[in-house]
Amino acid sequence: MSDSGTSVSRQKALRRGHFSEYVAALYLLMKGYRIAAFRYRTKLGEVDIIARKGDLAVFVEVKARRDERVAVDAVSYAAQKRIRDASDLWLARQANSHLLSQRYDIVAVLPGRLPRHFPNAF
Repeated sequence: MSDSGTSVSRQKALRRGHFSEYVAALYLLMKGYRIAAFRYRTKLGEVDIIARKGDLAVFVEVKARRDERVAVDAVSYAAQKRIRDASDLWLARQANSHLLSQRYDIVAVLPGRLPRHFPNAF
């Protein structure tokens, strides 16, 4: 495949990923969460969505896949480490961090279905 073909497929994947993150954020809002950060990037890693519910900070990885098990399995140990490292930086910048509990969730965005939320996934 040519470079332009690879570039086009990469752009499609990015658009699908961004759309899935918006869908996941809306889903979390409907479940009563407040979105504190969206696509939070640091030099150590990235968190797709940081959501809050009371004193709970939830660091969410979003995966768009055809099957929920494949989505959960797609979050590798290395990805989990990058998310944890980025979340540590976010927490360190919060004035009330000592009052917050934290959790790591996965939201699987599935075609033609509501997203599936996996609390405390890792």
